[in-house]
Amino acid sequence: MNSTIDLSDSFKAYDIRGVVRETITRETVEATGAAFVDVLELAGQTVLVGGDMRPSSPEFSKAFAAGVTARGADVVLLDLISTDELYYACGSFNAAGVTFTASHNPAQYNGIKMAKAGAIPVSSETGLKEIQARAEHYLTEGTIPAVEKPGSISVRDVLRDYSEYLRSLVDLTDSRPLKVVVDAGNGMAGMTTPAVLGDKLLPKLPFEIVPLYFELDGSFPNHPANPLEPENLRDLQAAVVEHGADIGLAFDGDADRCFVIDEKGDPVSPSAITAMVARREIRRAQAGSATRPPEETPTIIHNLITSRAVPELVRNDGGRPVRTRVGHSFIKDLMASEGAVFGGEHSAHYYFRDFYNADTGMLAAMHVLAALGEQDLPLSDLAREYEPYFSSGEVNSRVEDVPAAVERVRAEFAVDGVTVDELDGVTFTADNGEWWFNLRASNTEPFLRLNAEAESQATMEKVRDRVLELVRANVRENV
Repeated sequence: MNSTIDLSDSFKAYDIRGVVRETITRETVEATGAAFVDVLELAGQTVLVGGDMRPSSPEFSKAFAAGVTARGADVVLLDLISTDELYYACGSFNAAGVTFTASHNPAQYNGIKMAKAGAIPVSSETGLKEIQARAEHYLTEGTIPAVEKPGSISVRDVLRDYSEYLRSLVDLTDSRPLKVVVDAGNGMAGMTTPAVLGDKLLPKLPFEIVPLYFELDGSFPNHPANPLEPENLRDLQAAVVEHGADIGLAFDGDADRCFVIDEKGDPVSPSAITAMVARREIRRAQAGSATRPPEETPTIIHNLITSRAVPELVRNDGGRPVRTRVGHSFIKDLMASEGAVFGGEHSAHYYFRDFYNADTGMLAAMHVLAALGEQDLPLSDLAREYEPYFSSGEVNSRVEDVPAAVERVRAEFAVDGVTVDELDGVTFTADNGEWWFNLRASNTEPFLRLNAEAESQATMEKVRDRVLELVRANVRENV
């Protein structure tokens, strides 16, 4: 018998991610496919398998399929897909599935995002730990026992179905003409954008799409496919101004996140996008449809470091805001348990009840295009309504003693007139509404993350700088 195999380097809390041929290999992927069937009891059922444009994704898809069929489940290969295409397929076909992607990670990485039938996520709390243990067992034993009737493999393209479904959720046909620059970052949006927003598969919309880095290339030759980092938006910002465009859209590698740039080349905060889309989804839910009765008070989920403007707008528009911890698993769980119509995060993940409670960057982009196209104001003016406060953005500090740093802040700010809560890290809120800030410790690094917001730029900077001074006392290095 071989020595025990440990896959902890690649199995994370919400997905699998590692360096190709080091912490994620063909052998580990095949064992994981077999374990996926065993743990989720999928023998005799269908498993959907796809992947992004990374060079290793086709090889890994075939390896995963081999493990799945060995344990008696059928495989439908979806080939090249975005992550939200997987969620669409899992929801539409009511089947479990996986996609091979490492999202915005560099080229040497790949990984697996998993979903149960109905696009319900698989995390360490809902089966991923058991899948890891089962895969480790197969690898340690050196064999995957085949069942008497192995599964079959077929191929299906879901791009048209996915595109038609998204267009059924947001009607863009009556929009005013818009010039839209899209930076796909050589990721999967290079395939989904022409299908959904262009005329590659469906009738033309009133948009002129200016493509930036649409070539699918998992080596990311132009810039990392991570629009959360400001330097990766610079090409898009310049192109929007150069082409006199109305809006710019930037997607990450697997296209489940979308960032928005206005006509001046300035970023529109994900909090503003959350508020903008929330308003549209509240109105739609209140109006009802052929399949859903009108809802008097639709629920919107937001994490605790989105702008205060989000819950304020939701209440003013007749909705019910629900505040949650940072992290997509918390939002997806709450989307289901609260029956929420929409959820948004500061990291530009946007979740929709009509998209199986899953996140999709493309559907969020379509809502923004609809909001922009149904009126005559430029995006900078439209967005201003949704950004009334001044934000620090997320500021990271490397500290050796995180609890001590938090206590220094608590000693000064936990006073009369300030409310303190510990939903996720520690949030301090001035009772007069003038400012708030949150400190959260990283789960994996010695970082404290600060997010601050205030009614004025001067107040925000004063609060931010004082908190950082306290946090960084006796600190050698900050990022």
